[in-house]
Amino acid sequence: MPSVSRAVCVQRPTTSGGGRSREAARSVAAPRARQAKSKAVTHPARGRHCSPPNAVAAPMPATKKVMDIPHALFEEKLEAMKATKGVDNDTDLTANDLRELVGQYKNVYVEAKGEQFPSDPKRQLQLAVLAVFDSWDSPRANKYRSINQITGLRGTAVNVQCMVFGNMGNTSGTGVLFTRNPSTGEKKLYGEFLVNAQGEDVVAGIRTPEDLDAMRDHMPEAYAELVENCDILESHYKEMMDIEFTVQENRLWMLQCRSGKRTGTGAVKIAVDMVNEALVDRNTAIKMVEPGHLDQLLHPQFANPEAASYKGKVITTGLPASPGAAVGQIVFTAEDAEAWHAQGKSAILVRTETSPEDVGGMHAAAGILTARGGMTSHAAVVARGWGKCCVSGCSSIRVNEIEKVVAIEDKMLYEGDWISLNGSTGEVILGKQPLSPPALSADLETFMSWVDEVRQLKVMANADTPGDALAARKNGAEGIGLCRTEHMFFASDERIKAVRQMIMAPTVELRQKALDRLLPYQRSDFEGIFRAMDGLPVTIRLLDPPLHEFLPEGHVEDIVRELCAETGAAEDDVLARMEKLSEVNPMLGFRGCRLGISYPELTEMQARAIFEAAISMTNQGIQVFPEIMVPLVGTPQELGHQVALIRQIANNVFTNMGKTIDYKVGTMIEIPRAALVADEIAEQAEFFSFGTNDLTQMTFGYSRDDVGKFLPIYLAQGILHHDPFEVLDQRGVGELVKIATERGRKARPNLKVGICGEHGGEPSSVAFFAKAGLDYVSCSPFRVPIARLAAAQVLV
Repeated sequence: MPSVSRAVCVQRPTTSGGGRSREAARSVAAPRARQAKSKAVTHPARGRHCSPPNAVAAPMPATKKVMDIPHALFEEKLEAMKATKGVDNDTDLTANDLRELVGQYKNVYVEAKGEQFPSDPKRQLQLAVLAVFDSWDSPRANKYRSINQITGLRGTAVNVQCMVFGNMGNTSGTGVLFTRNPSTGEKKLYGEFLVNAQGEDVVAGIRTPEDLDAMRDHMPEAYAELVENCDILESHYKEMMDIEFTVQENRLWMLQCRSGKRTGTGAVKIAVDMVNEALVDRNTAIKMVEPGHLDQLLHPQFANPEAASYKGKVITTGLPASPGAAVGQIVFTAEDAEAWHAQGKSAILVRTETSPEDVGGMHAAAGILTARGGMTSHAAVVARGWGKCCVSGCSSIRVNEIEKVVAIEDKMLYEGDWISLNGSTGEVILGKQPLSPPALSADLETFMSWVDEVRQLKVMANADTPGDALAARKNGAEGIGLCRTEHMFFASDERIKAVRQMIMAPTVELRQKALDRLLPYQRSDFEGIFRAMDGLPVTIRLLDPPLHEFLPEGHVEDIVRELCAETGAAEDDVLARMEKLSEVNPMLGFRGCRLGISYPELTEMQARAIFEAAISMTNQGIQVFPEIMVPLVGTPQELGHQVALIRQIANNVFTNMGKTIDYKVGTMIEIPRAALVADEIAEQAEFFSFGTNDLTQMTFGYSRDDVGKFLPIYLAQGILHHDPFEVLDQRGVGELVKIATERGRKARPNLKVGICGEHGGEPSSVAFFAKAGLDYVSCSPFRVPIARLAAAQVLV
């Protein structure tokens, strides 16, 4: 199994002949040569052999504790020393000051541990190696792997290497850079540099560094050499690289390189530019952009950042560390950010600086604001990797975590106060700023055209209104794979009243009267969707949910009173009807095709509305391709009943309106039995659409409404690796999908097969459906680009 490597650096200058300049760059760009020099370290306590890595791995961020002693205790001594000596910067302290500070640090250690700090270098090295091994199972490491879905790794290896000094005076320094701008993708070196400092000062955000351009003035020869090395490394790896380097007494040393984390905007531009530069081909470019990158591009931005209502509320500006817009309430700890997120609140995590212990809260927060740290600090790098809005290095703010207050210029803000962050400009805005949908760039359009040339799986969208349908089409949907008719019934008070009259009607005649009132509403809605999807198929699902969902909420007495007023029914009749509709397990009860079979006039009304709307639009020059989907079918007889009814209504409408259109009738496969008898069902169905939400629920026996009580425990203990309602269970539910597809097409070779559950927009699930031979997936309008990319990446 692969392992992740972390370096323990021995602070001793490297001898001549080590990796520097062009030779250094070429040695970093030659993995085989590097691997030959690596030495595996065996865990002395556990006897575990950890192989050296096969490539440069992303190291975990440095810990914020020393021998389990909080970093803050040492930081307090440093700040007090600077205050006593009247200096602002760490580097302004003299050698004597530092000698005195070391003594104070040792006292902190003695007070916390009850023993002297170990002075034997070999013992220090052994403790450092053990600390790295032990960090593998730390809460923050487990949280980081969980968030990023990193599984299958057995542990971490440790590389012990000599190190150079960047803090040997003003001719030394250290820095971190990206060969292209990770936020925008611009082809320009992007990074930071600190004179007279070590790498931890930059990465951990302890000091706010200078822009990389400042190095050109401080150390012009080393800078020119660095630029040349960056070109060598990027040309070799054919990737945007993240590079760490140190200058010791005007001599440049290349420490590490790896593929750089980037935003969605940066990823797309880098991929497109590298194709235009003939550095990579289109298939390689498609693999360079992750589905999550496209998700970032679909996030909203501030509606009008030029307006006075925006400009007038900007209270300070920091570094634009990770782009995007975030609006939320201030919290000061990672734990609070997670707790607020769990309650459905939008939180902005405000910290002096972030540490690896904060990763859970950083992931839960809508945005991150730090007082310290630059564009390559821990907060910035992690936020960019997640597409999380971040403003760092905001030196004008003072954070008091204990009192839960932050001073921004002359304003005091407290936990729960609303602020907005602009990660593209670094602006911090007081209060809640309005958001608007994002604008898609020309680079994204170019990139998605390459994606569409490669993929074979069609991508449709779930949409219930003309507005949703237009949004889906704008995002590249090739039709509507699921239009849920029940959502239309909630569009107005008149509609919901008509539905309730239909539900409470004691006779067929009264029920028909209520349905006659609903018919024009349904017809109008279908006309709007057909118009929006001109020339593309629209799959309409007949009424599915239990009828009780349409009843008012509240106490029984209030519900009865409201229904009596709306329907004119007697109180006893309403109570009797409500009792009849009551179910112990409604999700497995009176819903789906069972409604249409029990109340055929309901299916008749919906089918009539569909066909009348289709012919009306056809008469206006709109190309219409309706597909009617019967839900919750478990037997071929159920489907046969509904298909016969739908075709009868179609013939009646065609005769009355003097026009015929093509249409399809199919079914959702969401009951395991339906998947197993798919060959029999396919004799009546012209298409299958897997409703993977219900299929997952019924296959696992998990209620979607109650799974939250035990699913977190299952995930924490490794009983399940993913939430099966988010990521398709390929071994179980996926096997049913394959069985039904194979058997269905055996009975009807031209059977159209797709999926319309939430899994239709989840990248690994989309890849499975493509390999399983499905014709299409259907997902929410805003996940259509993600599904398109995932479908293409399966083939490159």
